[in-house]
Amino acid sequence: MSGVVHFEIPADDQGRAREFYGAAFDWRLEVLPELGYTNVVTTPVDGTTQVPLEPGAINGGMFERSPDLAHPIITVDVDDIDAVLERIVGLGGAVVQAKTAIPGMGYFGYFRDTEGNVLGLWTTAADAA
Repeated sequence: MSGVVHFEIPADDQGRAREFYGAAFDWRLEVLPELGYTNVVTTPVDGTTQVPLEPGAINGGMFERSPDLAHPIITVDVDDIDAVLERIVGLGGAVVQAKTAIPGMGYFGYFRDTEGNVLGLWTTAADAA
């Protein structure tokens, strides 16, 4: 069984969105300008691995809204993104973004399900390049 491990919030103006979510929920927001991304920390994490300390808790991110990534996204942890994307296509879904590396952390991808929803996939891999 694959679990939900991350969420993402698209924003037209990340600065405005950071102000809103930081004030509304006291979330810690870490800007990664080189990636055009903001890490969203909603729960305490291990100082080394950045994994949430509370079982079942997840953190997330924020990025610039695009036509394909226009609504909040939940991300599912899988062992093999390529294999899961192939299975999704066989079931009538579509690839929105193929497996993409975040160096030193892992890989992500996005897909559209049969209902038109876009979801994310994640695989942790310290050797991602």
